[in-house]
Amino acid sequence: MDAGAVATFDRGSSERAIDDRALSKLRWRCRRGLLENDLLIERLFKRPSPVTQAEANGLTLLMQLADNDLLDLFLGRQKPTANLDRREVHQVLEAVRAQETRPDLPLPTTIFSRTSP
Repeated sequence: MDAGAVATFDRGSSERAIDDRALSKLRWRCRRGLLENDLLIERLFKRPSPVTQAEANGLTLLMQLADNDLLDLFLGRQKPTANLDRREVHQVLEAVRAQETRPDLPLPTTIFSRTSP
């Protein structure tokens, strides 16, 4: 499967956790040039529940975006459109935004909100 392709799986296999090798490759592919994106993506990898195949597919789709576009989706400034408006992508966005993913970190909107001087 090429880097841009997303496999189609039946519902049962898409809910299964990915194996350690696939997780390692996915983490490497998810490294971004924008630190804020790395911090938010890390929330998904650090949560207690394992990354599922569906979430891996969603992340693969999201990694095709430019860093600023990805950050806008993570922070809810934009909504997924076209081929990104899929269940897998929404799952990833919800997981990244969830407070219980990393209770020791504030919500993304408080991390990156702009304050006037």
